[in-house]
Amino acid sequence: MKYLALPLALTLASPALSAEIWVTNEKDDTISVIDVETLEVIRTIETGERPRGITFSKDYSRLYVCASDSDTVQVIDPETGEILHELPSGEDPEQFVLHPNDRHLYIANEDDAVTTVVDTETREVIAQINVGIEPEGMAVSPDGKIAITTSETTNMAHWIDTETQSLFANTLVDSRPRHAEFTAGGTELWVSSEIGGTMTVFDVATQEEKAKIDFEVQNVHPDRVQPVGFEFTADEKVAFVALGPSNHVAVVNAETYEVEDYILVGRRVWHMDFSPDKSLLFTTNGVSGDVTVIDVAKREAIKSIKVGRFPWGAAMRP
Repeated sequence: MKYLALPLALTLASPALSAEIWVTNEKDDTISVIDVETLEVIRTIETGERPRGITFSKDYSRLYVCASDSDTVQVIDPETGEILHELPSGEDPEQFVLHPNDRHLYIANEDDAVTTVVDTETREVIAQINVGIEPEGMAVSPDGKIAITTSETTNMAHWIDTETQSLFANTLVDSRPRHAEFTAGGTELWVSSEIGGTMTVFDVATQEEKAKIDFEVQNVHPDRVQPVGFEFTADEKVAFVALGPSNHVAVVNAETYEVEDYILVGRRVWHMDFSPDKSLLFTTNGVSGDVTVIDVAKREAIKSIKVGRFPWGAAMRP
């Protein structure tokens, strides 16, 4: 009996057999798809110019990508890799966050000093909110009532009421805030400051600073310790923090705010995401053009996976 090989197009369109990590490559205008089981790149998908922010819809049927230099958000079918359509985004979209309603995208427009809110169903802009200079980081509270934009030059976290789409507070952080995340319970907001070299923790109820975390990597100059992306473990007892050109990820006790460990990864670590069971952490390393796989329990790097040039964002697909 003769067996016929399936055409490549059909194999690419087949349903995923295991979980995946999707990584945007800034300089290649592509996405590298990593199989979580084999820890290998299994697909490469073309995007618009300079893809950075990346996230999935709740049911993982749609992928949203900030094509920054194309001034658009692209909506991609993750099964086929086809760009379905584009969403208006304002100029230079860098990061975004999808509201818990699975419909509204909050987008940071770095060149315009605004946060753009787009309805993904009608494909229309429903609000543009003036924020600080060079907005980048975006977060939304678990209950969907608050959105956060961080502005790199104004050095602030801007608090947005998602009901009225208006600012209700502005809080100072250290120099060049890059990323923001709410804890799952919604009681804390964490903001990383790249040039300040710190992480600020806010009490959400009062918008007041609750703690500040400093980082010190042995044999690395303080100027190279630059916190950017970070993620919490499932129990939220630990935060893993990418420290940029220090080439390390910090392990932070999220209850005491003490740094417990540092893990050596690739060069210029930007962002990260977990495998579905949170046992593995995948970091994007811009300068070395690879992804480091970290064993979360052991707190050690176990593999480096070559991807495209200047990998930036990461998102998990179960």
